[in-house]
Amino acid sequence: MLKVFATNVIISNGYNGASALKFSDNGDSVRFRFGKKVYDTRAENNTRWVNMSVKAFGNVCERIKSMKLKEGSFVNLTGRLDEDSWTDQNTGEHKSMMVIILDDIEYASGGGGKKENQASGQTQNGGANAPAPAAAPAAAAPAPAASGNFTGYEPFGGGSLFDEN
Repeated sequence: MLKVFATNVIISNGYNGASALKFSDNGDSVRFRFGKKVYDTRAENNTRWVNMSVKAFGNVCERIKSMKLKEGSFVNLTGRLDEDSWTDQNTGEHKSMMVIILDDIEYASGGGGKKENQASGQTQNGGANAPAPAAAPAAAAPAPAASGNFTGYEPFGGGSLFDEN
């Protein structure tokens, strides 16, 4: 299975006005969807939403109940990518979709991104500004040549594994 990390994602609304989180009858499992706005040059206004389905069981389900998550909550989560499959009751057709089996979930700090208040120097969630991260070292490789010789690979320094030397 593949491990999934999703940060600053938003709990999506349920289908046709249903609750965002759908708990099983006995309350030991929950399903919900989350979304994340991503950059895509092919989409209108260069952005689109990516949505994923999530399932949680046992202790993680209990944690979600205590968090009182709802539509619009920003969370960070980790889980395992899996596939759900079923037979459509109307058509009898076999269907499947990717789903994340949740391992852990927490509230995202700052609700999806911190916005600074210029006057007070405070972040959106009321905490003091964190120190700025150290600057990343500049890439050692030059930018691709304008002559069209770019091969789709630029080394990040320390040389290229694809050099013929």
